[in-house]
Amino acid sequence: MSKIITSAYVELRRYTPNPEIAVAEAADLCYSKEGLKRDISLEEARKMIRRIPKKHKSILEQADYTFYIQGISRACSHQLVRHRIASPAQRSQRYIDERESNHFLPERFVDIMGEEWIQEKLKENKGVYQEILQKYAQRGITGEKANEEARYFLYTSIETKLILKLNASSLLNLLNVRMCNRSQKEVRDVAWKMFSLVYPTAPSIFEKAGPDCAYATCQEEKRSCGLVEEVKRKLDKIKEEQK
Repeated sequence: MSKIITSAYVELRRYTPNPEIAVAEAADLCYSKEGLKRDISLEEARKMIRRIPKKHKSILEQADYTFYIQGISRACSHQLVRHRIASPAQRSQRYIDERESNHFLPERFVDIMGEEWIQEKLKENKGVYQEILQKYAQRGITGEKANEEARYFLYTSIETKLILKLNASSLLNLLNVRMCNRSQKEVRDVAWKMFSLVYPTAPSIFEKAGPDCAYATCQEEKRSCGLVEEVKRKLDKIKEEQK
């Protein structure tokens, strides 16, 4: 029986050592006649980063972050890999037989539909997938050649795993878009977990990470969630806890 997953696991695997200093060195070099300054302190780096103009985002590309994410649906991963300056490595449905895979489903969906009904439908779907593989096998087609075509009948709720690498500039863009309450809850939860992991590594870089409403004006206009104070409190709580 497939396991129903309702919460993602997000792990910060690695990141550029001293990311704030790495960014500050690059920023300083842009305006330096003497060349690279090699003794920038953390305090100096943070002051420098806070003075960097918003249009000078390329400086933030000096810092990289790599996450391991599992327990998410294909529907969620399709949103994460859409960020154009990200480097994803995702579990392949071509090389992996998905007959025994787990599924991510929102808690509300599980509550409304019930796990018994869900398991019944998943069993039916796995049966179709199995039937396709069997018919392909009868024609001598197995492995990746069969998997890559049988996957057209898999649900998007099927669990996937990926390693996602982004530079700090692209990561800020992801957090800005995906932490917003207008974003789908599954990917929003992943983005908030990512933020809680990266903020303590470089507070000056991520001090204004998150949805626009927390720092300026909501870009959703009439479609705004109207929960700006709740968003601000949540951000402040994470920042305080990660000090």
